Amino acid sequence: MTSLSSPARGLAGVVAADTVLSHVDGAGGRLIIRGVAVEDLAGQASYEDAAALLLGGFIDGSASESITSDIGAGRAEAYRRFVGLLGGGASRDPVEWMRFLLASIGDDDPIASPAALIGATGTAAAMAMRVAAGLPTIEPDAALSHALDLQRMITGQRPAPAEARAFETYLVTVIDHGLNASTFTARVVASTESGLVSAVVAALSALKGRLHGGAPGPVLDMLDAIGVADRAEAWIEERLDRGERIMGFGHRAYRVRDPRADVLREAIKAMGDRQGRLALARAVEEAALAVLARRKASRRLDVNVEFYTALLLESLGIARNGFTAVFAAGRVTGWIAHALEQQRNGNLIRPDARYVGPEPLARTA
Repeated sequence: MTSLSSPARGLAGVVAADTVLSHVDGAGGRLIIRGVAVEDLAGQASYEDAAALLLGGFIDGSASESITSDIGAGRAEAYRRFVGLLGGGASRDPVEWMRFLLASIGDDDPIASPAALIGATGTAAAMAMRVAAGLPTIEPDAALSHALDLQRMITGQRPAPAEARAFETYLVTVIDHGLNASTFTARVVASTESGLVSAVVAALSALKGRLHGGAPGPVLDMLDAIGVADRAEAWIEERLDRGERIMGFGHRAYRVRDPRADVLREAIKAMGDRQGRLALARAVEEAALAVLARRKASRRLDVNVEFYTALLLESLGIARNGFTAVFAAGRVTGWIAHALEQQRNGNLIRPDARYVGPEPLARTA
């Protein structure tokens, strides 16, 4: 048996890269995006400003103005490319459609440049969601801001100012988050000197998993099942008795409250509490925190970004099966920035594995 030290579970605590892009302070409940706290960035900066912050120094022309133009051009060119690729299959998963569309771009294609690829990913998300719902796709308007145009392409109508601010806040909030599973995947692919499209498609495939980006939708299923605030505590107790997870609580990185949750909750409040949904969510949050503190005292489980993501996207009229696609449209800038940083580093990511299988049988004389 090879004598390597026992691996950390899921590589937890293993430092795999030095980065200037983001810092997840799990103990302190902080997320820093290139020197800026997430609560000072989301809701204050446009998506293009946040992209310029992340990509600064990794690409030429990383000012917000040039990035805005290049992202818009990427949206428009991607639509022209993608529209001929879409066929039937209204029940298909939007992320699978999105992956199919993005995989049609070559790594050496001009649209594979960083800013254009951000735009193309947004277009792929919007088109995939429309096709999966059996709806006609909507052509981009390259003159609009990225967040505003994506929202229009997804919902079919130009959003009110409060809705537009909430959606852009969401996209900025999720733009990067350390070496999560999809970002690490992007860095592994980039380390092989494969192109940015390959890194993004691989990251999207990792994001699709239920334990990563596929989780916000079930938060709404939970709220639907609870129905009224008075049922929250009993419902949560019953699920814990069955050994089930309470969706929207606990995070692999954070040992305290996820700072992104409060950013998104404030964005929802700014839109107004539609149909009392936020009031129900707050009641469920309070009940869950009380029950979890009592029953899982050895580890603090607090609300995470998924909880208020679900409410925010639902309030904006985005279908539950499209939540992961929208997440990808926001996170793609982080994937690209990490891929570029990894390429600059120049090291192939190739960890060891500890062999725990059988040894070959000894040969007889």
